Amino acid sequence: MAKDILVKPMVTEKSDLLSEKLNQYTFVVHKKANKVEIRKAVEEMYGVTVEAVNTATMPGKVKSRSTRTGVLKGRKPSYKKAIVTLSGGEEIDFFGDI
Repeated sequence: MAKDILVKPMVTEKSDLLSEKLNQYTFVVHKKANKVEIRKAVEEMYGVTVEAVNTATMPGKVKSRSTRTGVLKGRKPSYKKAIVTLSGGEEIDFFGDI
């Protein structure tokens, strides 16, 4: 169930800063998942206490690249992301035994 809702964690510079300073973690989630489902999925999968969940639907973008045969145009799909705030003293380690 939790794997259906949480698609993957987002590992970007901005999400890294959020996790260090504000104890917030960013995930790509299923488009139809709501905040309550996201909260339960994170608590079940990582064993932490979630204080707040903020969601945003990111729009799709048109991308193009140049090749020998000409310019190829395509489209990146839209997705939903969730920023999860954990209670104090808790953290999620995405890079466990590296």
